[in-house]
Amino acid sequence: MRIGGILELLNRISPFELQEKWDNGGLLLGDENDSVSKIVLSVDIDEAMIEKADPKTLFILHHPLIFSGLKRLLWSEYPANLLKKMIQKEQSLIAMHTNFDQTHLNRYVFEDVLGFENVECEGFVCRAEGEWEGNALLSHIKSALGLDALKVVGQKSQISSVAMTTGSGAGLMDLVDADLFLTGDIKYHDAMKALSLGLMLADIGHFESEKYFAQALAGHLKNLPIPVIITQSINPFHYI
Repeated sequence: MRIGGILELLNRISPFELQEKWDNGGLLLGDENDSVSKIVLSVDIDEAMIEKADPKTLFILHHPLIFSGLKRLLWSEYPANLLKKMIQKEQSLIAMHTNFDQTHLNRYVFEDVLGFENVECEGFVCRAEGEWEGNALLSHIKSALGLDALKVVGQKSQISSVAMTTGSGAGLMDLVDADLFLTGDIKYHDAMKALSLGLMLADIGHFESEKYFAQALAGHLKNLPIPVIITQSINPFHYI
């Protein structure tokens, strides 16, 4: 199957024109006329995945391996070290990032993983309403996402609305109308701002909240005539 046909399908599923101006989704390595024998879905890519994959594999990733302008390609440096291995094996790469966040991933995690009934989804922010006891709700979120702990800002015994953005969404807090906002990569000054706004935050992790990318996309590719494999790149963080 040719990459161009797959790219057209992906664009119908989640139009690349929806990605943020700073983003770099789409075909990042390869040629639309190239044929591929297999597709691998993952949040990111690492050396072990490249070595394990067959030649002419197409990787469809959430995060663009080439994100900002490349000023040099030194094979000892990231991401050139990975790109070199992929080129040698005639592998290719497509990224579906902020476009897929808006059309599928946030809603998938919010509804299918966390079990909320989404009453509103504007851009990157999903929102649900209900009546929850604060600590019980946080315990449910930890369990559903497989988290050992949650970093929380503020405390509320009763919660009547929850909002969520996967990945790094603290910069969107001005758009959030909810008692509790779930997102990842919460920084110190984000926390101070949330306290001043009376907004409770819970850090659900960047990788931990976006690791469902492959599952969210796989169902849309099940009728392709080539194998589609779900895999998981390594979480760069570990906790001791």
